Amino acid sequence: MNISVSTLALSPKPLDKVLACLEDRGLKYCEVINEYPYDSISKDLVDSYNIKITVHSPLSDINIASYNETIRKSSVSLIKNSIELASSMEPGLVVVHPGQIPILGKKFGEKILANSKESLSECSRYAEDRGVMLCVENMPNIDGLLGKDINELDKMVEDLGAYMTLDVGHAHNMGFEISEMLQSPLIKHIHLSDNDGSFDNHNAIGSVNIDFETLFKELTNRNYRDILVVEVKDPESVAESLDYLKNNFKNLF
Repeated sequence: MNISVSTLALSPKPLDKVLACLEDRGLKYCEVINEYPYDSISKDLVDSYNIKITVHSPLSDINIASYNETIRKSSVSLIKNSIELASSMEPGLVVVHPGQIPILGKKFGEKILANSKESLSECSRYAEDRGVMLCVENMPNIDGLLGKDINELDKMVEDLGAYMTLDVGHAHNMGFEISEMLQSPLIKHIHLSDNDGSFDNHNAIGSVNIDFETLFKELTNRNYRDILVVEVKDPESVAESLDYLKNNFKNLF
C-alpha cells in the first residue's frame, strides 16, 4: 500500500511547495485536484520531485450527468483534459465523480442517470485509449449526488469496464460497514478521511469513529497494493492523519 495526500487540504499553496512538503514527509504520491490553481501542471516541475501524481478531475462547475447538453459535453471535455494529464504522469490514474441531479432535475432522474453512464462510458474509452486507469468515486449522503450506493456503483463501473475509487468517509456517511465497503474487486484507489457518520466532514484520520484498524486489516487480507489518499480538510488534518497512520500502521510507510 502507498500513502498519498490530496491537494484538497493544501490548496492554494503552489504545487512546488506542496510536493516539497510531501517529499520532506517521506511520501511518494500526491493526488492533484485538476482545477484552479492546479488547472495547469508542468510535467517538468513534477519530474523535479520524487513524487508520483494521480489526477482528480475537476469538482467545481461541472456535471457530466447534466440534461443541458452543452454543460454535459463541456464537463466531459474537462474530464478528458484530466485524462490527458494523467497519461503524462505516473501511475496514470484519474478519479472522476459521476455527476448530480440539477436543482430542477428530480423529475428527470432516469435521463440524468443515463447521461452519467453515457459520459462515463465515453471517458472510460478515452482513458483506455491513453493507457489511463479511470476510477469512479462513490459519493456521500448529499441530496442530488449520483453514485452514493457503492453496490450500484460497483455494477456500473463493471459494465463500463472501469474501476472504483472507494471514498471511505463517503461510504461511512452512507452507513456502510467496513466489510461492506470492500466487497468490489474493482476498487483500485482509496480516499481516507474520518467523520461521525452524520456528514462528510473530511476530518483527520483517527479523530472520530471510523474503524481504521479493521479497514487496514481487511485491506491486508485482501492484498490491496494500491494507493491510499489522505483527503482531509486542512493542513493540520494532513499532519494529524499522517502522524496517526505512522504511529499505528508502520507497515504502510
